[in-house]
Amino acid sequence: MLDEHERTLAFAELALGQIRSLRQTAIPRNYEIWYVYATGYNSQLNQVINETLTRNGKLTEADLEQIYETYLSHLKTTDRIDKVGARVIGEIDDVVQLIGDALGMSAAFNASLSGATERLSKAVDRDQVMKVVDSLVKTTHEMRDTTKALEERLVLSKTEINNLQQSLEAIRAESLTDPLTGLGNRKYFDHSLETAVADAISTGEPLSLMMFDIDHFKSFNDSYGHLTGDQVLRLVGMSLKQSIKGQDITARYGGEEFAVVLPNTALRQALTVADHIRRAVMSKELKKKSTGEILGRVTISVGVSMLKPGDDMDSLIDRADACLYAAKRGGRNRVVCEADPEYVAETRGQVA
Repeated sequence: MLDEHERTLAFAELALGQIRSLRQTAIPRNYEIWYVYATGYNSQLNQVINETLTRNGKLTEADLEQIYETYLSHLKTTDRIDKVGARVIGEIDDVVQLIGDALGMSAAFNASLSGATERLSKAVDRDQVMKVVDSLVKTTHEMRDTTKALEERLVLSKTEINNLQQSLEAIRAESLTDPLTGLGNRKYFDHSLETAVADAISTGEPLSLMMFDIDHFKSFNDSYGHLTGDQVLRLVGMSLKQSIKGQDITARYGGEEFAVVLPNTALRQALTVADHIRRAVMSKELKKKSTGEILGRVTISVGVSMLKPGDDMDSLIDRADACLYAAKRGGRNRVVCEADPEYVAETRGQVA
């Protein structure tokens, strides 16, 4: 126990030392960043901090905010679920205890009634009858008070459990959200596409899928650092949010790859949407947050497929991916669908 105490104090001293040496504000966010850095438990956080310090010699407020949002804030979801779960269990335990007390009171009340019946049958004068009646009135009042307390507690419990349910729904939504871009994450995408494919098959409506990734993304990371790479991902996420409306589903598929599910959308319409997104991304100028330096424009390559008879989720993704690779091979910053000759060449192993 003493070793653990000393170890955590050492981490705390290292964290405060970093804050002092870099002349940062000693707010909880910064302390948490440097404490986690000191532990070494989050290798990605350590890598991006070391890289940024090597490159710039400092961490700006914008850098710190981005590091926290990207590498720490979403890790609190599990803790929040545990806390809400503990509160639900506590609430249930309290109600069960109260119901147990009420059942005990009910059993006592029934026993009292049985005893009163027996005593009334043996009563020989008015005084004896009145004693039994007084006892019954007292017991009835106690039972009424217990029932009222139970009812009030159940009302409060219902309100509390409703609040906890809302908290769990909010946490669930966070668990399906990519913390960096604010889009759906891979888990959200998999579930949404599976549902959309099933619906399209049952209704006979068209369904298209768009897969795209950021051109030359690695060079952004290599040239400007992972924080700038994260900014590129945010920019693309923002462009998607602004371009996609209604029932269409957007998600970060993984790394620098994104996906858009387009229910009730045929291939020609999907191509129009894809090109609109490509132009929207390209229209935005990337500016480095920490310095204000203009880094140029971002482009994406896009592959589009449409659900066919006999398709499942995997085959639809495979064709969209093949179209995406054909777009990359064909020069990038373009849209390719499975009706294009580049896709046919890609599936035959040729280079367009």
